[in-house]
Amino acid sequence: MSAPLLSIRGVKTFYGNIMALAGVDLEVREGEIVTLIGANGAGKSTLMMTICGTPPPREGQIIFDGRDITRLATHEIIRSRIAQAPEGRRIFPRMTVFENLQLGAAVTEFVHFDEDLERVFTMFPILAKRREQRGGTLSGGEQQMLSIGRALMSRPRLLLLDEPSLGLAPLLVQQIFGAIRNLNEREGLTIFLVEQNAHHALKLAHRGYVLVNGLITLQGTGRELLERPEVREAYLDGGRVPRD
Repeated sequence: MSAPLLSIRGVKTFYGNIMALAGVDLEVREGEIVTLIGANGAGKSTLMMTICGTPPPREGQIIFDGRDITRLATHEIIRSRIAQAPEGRRIFPRMTVFENLQLGAAVTEFVHFDEDLERVFTMFPILAKRREQRGGTLSGGEQQMLSIGRALMSRPRLLLLDEPSLGLAPLLVQQIFGAIRNLNEREGLTIFLVEQNAHHALKLAHRGYVLVNGLITLQGTGRELLERPEVREAYLDGGRVPRD
């Protein structure tokens, strides 16, 4: 079996004296969708931010594509072809859709800008219609599409998605998850997904991890975790798997 594209080994992250990650071990192999589920406050978003260097881990190691990125600055990590669509979208609200996408392309120095712009507009046609509209005037779903599109403009080898379905209506959730599936199946993009919607995330993922109080407590294929009684009880509506 090939080496992991991303390997997280014994990572501990603190906010002041408070330990948010208590020794996380996790890996993502090339071409996979791997999902991380857990309750609010479990440390999911902290792990995403730690991968990107803000905050850096106090202990442990993060290896990406065979390179130790544990102590690199965030801009160096991004240039190594990791991109993140963060929790809460964090687009630039006063900038247009087009300008937000330009920022994403800055990492590649605009070498493939027209091609990548067309790729994003094909994936999310509504963004093409909104290209001159300010980001802050978009709906929540459109802002999420823009956040993912901006990340894709950097041509990542690893896409980090933090709560992409948060606050979205069910139809938009299906659209976003459909786009994630297509990126993986059609383009082979490796995706690490943090998501509270455990049902959708585990159905989509090749493998998954459960994070509880800063520690990985379970791991397995998406299907295996969906069938685990403790996962169903904690994350799938009291043991009742929701219908699509």
